[in-house]
Amino acid sequence: MSQSKKTNSNNKGSVLTRIGVRFTGFSQKYMPEPIVFAVTLTFVAFILAMLITRLTPFQVLDKWYQGLWELLTFGMQMAVGIIAGTVLADSYFLKKGITALAEKPKNGPQAAFCVALFTVLLSFVHFGLSLVGGALLAKSIAKNLRKKGVPFEYGLLAACGYLGQMTWAAGLSSSIGLLIATPGHFLESEMGVIPMNNYVFNGMNLFVMAAHTVLLPTIAYLLHPKGSNVNSIPEYALKVFEDEPLPEKNKSAKESVSFIQSLSSNRIITAAIGCLGLFYVVYAFATQGFSAFDMNLLNTIMLFSGILLQGTLANYVAAFSKATSSASGIIFQFPIYAGIMGIIKYSGLGALLATAIASVSNSFTIYLWTFLTAALVNLFVPSGGGQWAIQGAVAIESSKLVGGNLLRSAQSVAYGGAWANMCQPFWALALLGITGLKAKDILGYSTTMMLAAGLLLIPTLLLFPL
Repeated sequence: MSQSKKTNSNNKGSVLTRIGVRFTGFSQKYMPEPIVFAVTLTFVAFILAMLITRLTPFQVLDKWYQGLWELLTFGMQMAVGIIAGTVLADSYFLKKGITALAEKPKNGPQAAFCVALFTVLLSFVHFGLSLVGGALLAKSIAKNLRKKGVPFEYGLLAACGYLGQMTWAAGLSSSIGLLIATPGHFLESEMGVIPMNNYVFNGMNLFVMAAHTVLLPTIAYLLHPKGSNVNSIPEYALKVFEDEPLPEKNKSAKESVSFIQSLSSNRIITAAIGCLGLFYVVYAFATQGFSAFDMNLLNTIMLFSGILLQGTLANYVAAFSKATSSASGIIFQFPIYAGIMGIIKYSGLGALLATAIASVSNSFTIYLWTFLTAALVNLFVPSGGGQWAIQGAVAIESSKLVGGNLLRSAQSVAYGGAWANMCQPFWALALLGITGLKAKDILGYSTTMMLAAGLLLIPTLLLFPL
């Protein structure tokens, strides 16, 4: 059965929805590819360094190259995290669980609430897992409701599956939180090492997590159009609703293979290497407590859990290969971000920018300016890790100048960057591929929910104690 027909053009919806649609139109019309932003920002930083610090072009070029390859370790950590999370979400057992959960919602508003709640909760575990899992749940619920002839707003369901890219910065996979918890990180001399339990389990962050968990699913429920206002599924998205079987459990190949070739399909060997990695995780927590949790340990959990759930090494390698494209933007763009960081950090431009921000701030307002600046920078550098590489030194130095709290400043960058994800489509590419939609179908709703979340985040940063 088909869904309700498209609402007529005179029905404009709520005020927040209309604001979101305007953001969508602007984004689709004027926003270029993220790499264009990164390259543009490189030249902006280059010119500013020459004008403000009075360095020659060759001196600035030297600073750019000094930073260019400085984030290789960090970039690899980010890439592995994204790919491993995608592979884990694509495993048989998680897909089966998502299929079972998709049977629960009985109407469109319930569907939006369910996808939003699932996505937000999963984002506190891992951002990549949340993105893929949210997309799969949105599509599965949509398929079920469509078969039953129940009206639903598919663009809203997909936007709810994207919400984790706004809420993940408060969770266990926050790239900034994990980085500053990792000994030897590039700002250790400026701010030291801050354990991940301090980042996640302080009062302010726990409040943000709880508030997101309640607020966003509720807004999603209320945003769902009523009756004839529900839009039909776009023609180009219908292909994803073709019947497809539930993915089967991984099976060993039946064809004749040599003993050596069969090792990659041996479940005992696979279980052994998977358990080896997870045994170390248990050992690390047992001997060091939660202070052991950093970017490397999170990637260890995701990597070896995925190996166990995929069943065989051959299956894992195939799934990993398939998921590699999800990290292509990180792999390609991180050196560009590192070059910008090099200019800002080594030319003296960063110290001057920090002084300028501090001059219009005090220990109370510094977090507001840091949050808003992070949201703006995110439009140019849509990566929490890449953004920290560029803005981290400035945020920490400006906070020091006004006597601010360094952890709260780091979280201001994390929250602001993740918040702005909702009005730009960089991280939505994987979700759009799964749901069959285009960015214009979800950004109106995601921007609307972003504005509502901003009413929560900004007062929290200014007023809530750590």
